[in-house]
Amino acid sequence: MKLFPKILIGAGVAAVVVGIAYHLSNSAPSADLPREQQALAILTDGQCLMCHSENPELPFYAKLPVAKGMIREDMTLGYKHTDLTGVYEALRKGEKVDEATLAKIERVIDKGTMPMARFSLMHWGSAITGKKAAMMKEWIKEHRTQHYAPNLAHAAFAFEPVQPVMDSLPVDPAKVALGEKLFHDPRFSADNTVSCASCHGLNTGGVDNKQYSDGVDGKKGGVNAPTVYNAALNFVQFWDGRAGTLAEQAGGPPMNPVEMASASWEEIIDKLKEDKELTAEFLAVYPDGYSGDNLTDAIAEFEKTLLTPNSRFDRYLKGDSTVLTAQEIKGYELFKANDCASCHVGANLGGQSYELMGLKADYFADRGLEMTEEDNGRFKETKTERDRHRFKTPGLRNVALTAPYLHDGSAKTLEEAVDAMAVYQVGKPLSTADRDDIVAFLKTLTGEYQGKPLDAQNS
Repeated sequence: MKLFPKILIGAGVAAVVVGIAYHLSNSAPSADLPREQQALAILTDGQCLMCHSENPELPFYAKLPVAKGMIREDMTLGYKHTDLTGVYEALRKGEKVDEATLAKIERVIDKGTMPMARFSLMHWGSAITGKKAAMMKEWIKEHRTQHYAPNLAHAAFAFEPVQPVMDSLPVDPAKVALGEKLFHDPRFSADNTVSCASCHGLNTGGVDNKQYSDGVDGKKGGVNAPTVYNAALNFVQFWDGRAGTLAEQAGGPPMNPVEMASASWEEIIDKLKEDKELTAEFLAVYPDGYSGDNLTDAIAEFEKTLLTPNSRFDRYLKGDSTVLTAQEIKGYELFKANDCASCHVGANLGGQSYELMGLKADYFADRGLEMTEEDNGRFKETKTERDRHRFKTPGLRNVALTAPYLHDGSAKTLEEAVDAMAVYQVGKPLSTADRDDIVAFLKTLTGEYQGKPLDAQNS
């Protein structure tokens, strides 16, 4: 009869020992370490790469019948969401972590959703304790300040995942003036009818407001034209990221058979040489003469000036508390609460990462249309299966002016686009009221070009 109490006492002691061991295994790294090393230690202890990398090292128990299915499920889901390999590498080298992943790490720490409880129970030391979370938050603040915050925001918004647009970027004025002329020059097209501005009108939000743009002979492109405004802030160009710079992007359409359909740069240059005034200006800027590289360099220099600062939202971030309505402020808070600011980050509110279209639900199955090559997104360039249906996140600046939306132009209104993002990216349909509040916020992102509100130029 005395055996049962002894068993209970023994079990209690064992539970206390296990609890102490579990607590000790989750201790935070030394506060004396540099912030980057603290963050790396926490991520390493958290075994984040087990679910957020392509080929993780797995523990022996990952092969056990009970654990195998659960671990594989976590790995598939985690890697689908985010690859953290680059974060570890950046922290080891003392380099900057990309802005979108930084925001994602911050968001899951705020929500306390990573690592999942069942993972922490199986992998001691992986839990993000309050002390670890505080360390990570401080690292994120310092990292964002050092690498991404342009010191334009009011102190109250200094550590936000989004920042105001800067007034300008360093440029060569002579190249800008030349590039502006070339941007509007239809001689880049085979039949002298299509210029860069044809699809990227500066008086229509930097787009043409068409689902698919018109090329030479009325041919239609297969993807919705992104805005040229603030494109200089993107980490790559095109939906599929096939151009790493503005100059590379400018070199794409002229020889594209569906867009400008020119046969070669020589064909374009021969036409431009006939223009004595333009040629004299060109030689003054580029003494080595016409070339594809020089032409696209000038256009890129002009495009660096296509920034749209001083939106109402920017003025709010800079400290004007009266410039937004209560609904618009609520919309911004909902924008963050629904994880939108985990991908739409930085000064351009996007353009800093590739994201999977259909993270939470199958967008393409629900769309009900035949798949196209453009639907493959980044996969077109890499042929890596994980990149299928991943696209460069569009920047949201001036988004009220750039309908239709999504890579396929299928969302005709902002309301449709926000509803689609809620379902397919967040996995949680929004109420009409919340959706309308977010749309109200998005409409505050319309900025100014050359000192004039961009929406006034649209009218």
